[in-house]
Amino acid sequence: MKMMSSPWARFYSNSCCMCCHVRTGTIILGIWYLIINSVVLLIILSALTDPGQYHLTTAELGGDFEFMDDANMCIATAISLLMILICAMATYGAYKQHAAWIIPFFCYQIFDFALNTLVAISILVYPSTIQDYLQQLPGNFPYKEDIMSVNPTCLIVIILLFISITLAFKAYLISCVWNCYRYINNRNNSDVLVYITTNDTAVLLPPYDDPANGAAKDPPPPYVSA
Repeated sequence: MKMMSSPWARFYSNSCCMCCHVRTGTIILGIWYLIINSVVLLIILSALTDPGQYHLTTAELGGDFEFMDDANMCIATAISLLMILICAMATYGAYKQHAAWIIPFFCYQIFDFALNTLVAISILVYPSTIQDYLQQLPGNFPYKEDIMSVNPTCLIVIILLFISITLAFKAYLISCVWNCYRYINNRNNSDVLVYITTNDTAVLLPPYDDPANGAAKDPPPPYVSA
C-alpha cells in the first residue's frame, strides 16, 4: 500500500544537532533556558534588595525616564517567573513524554522568532534607526565611539548578518522542539495497531493490554457425576 505523506514530512527527523535525539535536545534546551532565566531572576531580586547598586541616573541614560523603577522591576520579575515555569514544563514534558507540556515553550519560540524577524525588517526598511539608537546611548557606553565611526552601510550589513544567523539558529531549535513534540505524540498514539487485510480494508485493533481484550471467559459448569 502506498503511504500518503505530508509535505512537511521531509523535515521530520529524530536527531538534534546530529549528535543526540530530539527528546534529549529538548531537555538540554529547556534546562539551558531555565538556567538563563534563573540567573536573570537572581539579578532582578538582588537589584530589589539593593537598588543603589543598579541605579542609573537620567544623565547617564541620556533621557528623561527612570530605569529599574518599581513598575519595570515587577514586570521583569513576572516575565522571569513565567519563563522559568514554561522552561520547566518543557523539560518535564520531554522527560516524562507528555507532549502537551511542550506546547507553551514552542509558542514562546515562535513569538521570539517573530519578534526578531520584525527587528530585522525594521532595520532593513529604516536603516537610519541604528544611528539614532547609537546616539541615544550613554556617553560612557563601551565602544560607542568605535561603533559610530564604522561606515553606516557596513554596520547595517554586519547587524543584518548577525540577526540572520541568529534567526537561522532559532529556526533550527524550533524544528527540534517540534520534532520532539511529534515524536512523543506519535509514540503515545502507537498503542493502536492497524491491521491491513488482503482487500485493502483497515481494521483497528485494540491495545494489547486492553482489559476487554484479555478478559477471561466464564469457567465451564462443574462436572456432576450421574
